[in-house]
Amino acid sequence: MKTLAKKISAATIAILMLGVADLSHPSEAQNAAAVMNAAGTQTITDKRPVIHAGGIKFGAYDPHGDFGAQQSVATEHLFLPWEDVDLETLRVADAYALARGRNLLITVEPWSWDVDWRLTSDELRWKLFRGDYDVNMRAIASMIAQLKSPVIVRWGQEMEDKSGRFSWSGWNPSDYIAAYRRMMDIVREEAPGTKFMWSPKGQSGLNAYYPGDTYVDLIGLSVFGLESYDRIVHDGPRTFAEALRPGYELVAQYHKPVWVAELGYEGSDGYIKPWMETATLRQNDFPELQEVVYFNDRDVHAWPFNLGRPDWRVIDDASN
Repeated sequence: MKTLAKKISAATIAILMLGVADLSHPSEAQNAAAVMNAAGTQTITDKRPVIHAGGIKFGAYDPHGDFGAQQSVATEHLFLPWEDVDLETLRVADAYALARGRNLLITVEPWSWDVDWRLTSDELRWKLFRGDYDVNMRAIASMIAQLKSPVIVRWGQEMEDKSGRFSWSGWNPSDYIAAYRRMMDIVREEAPGTKFMWSPKGQSGLNAYYPGDTYVDLIGLSVFGLESYDRIVHDGPRTFAEALRPGYELVAQYHKPVWVAELGYEGSDGYIKPWMETATLRQNDFPELQEVVYFNDRDVHAWPFNLGRPDWRVIDDASN
């Protein structure tokens, strides 16, 4: 087993914020662009959400720095594998967030970003319960305790998804709950005061994975709008509210603050404008929704129906 390695210098904090994109399917990306354009033309070159006074708070996963100077950003989102990363880079992220008055949302992914070293789902589960990864989580939590920004930990997201995208997704619910509690107990011990985000994708069956009120401060959902996908699966474009509603209604029973932990949209002008205008608009149908966090990059994984990797980035690359 590989343990936490110091492979990334503090000068390359963008790696932490960027994650590892799967660049092995350029033809799929090109095909996705062609399919999306078939539904209409996108001329908007900056599709960042409109910030409404008195509306929902806004955060961003922002490896390109497009939101670096925007004052209305409450949260800086980072993705962190628990292997093969220099945790000193978290200090750089902390300084960046602190200078801008932002919280840190840290998504801890229980694997390596090196696909050659990733374990199978069964191997990961077995080694985790054997205690092999307690040291990894303890090292992360110990570093979090040293940070000055308020921190939210989001561990093992989208656990109910059965597509095979993540090694920890689709486990037996009791196994996932035990793993989640084990990791959050370590965070609680090493970094008291850290908030916990339980973050399903928003699909049916997610409730079986709920770890209990004492292990959840916030609930995070993933909400993405891809016009070409909507036309195939939903017989037409969906609005932000329509995409959020199924997951929100499943988690509303817990009476916890709800975030959209990952938000993105792509399509024609007519499709993305309503998303831009309503993502941070306070709506009566979602009283527990407190913040939306934009995923400002190309998707790491290809979408179904040969749609490739959608580009959620708010700035049109062609305009730079």
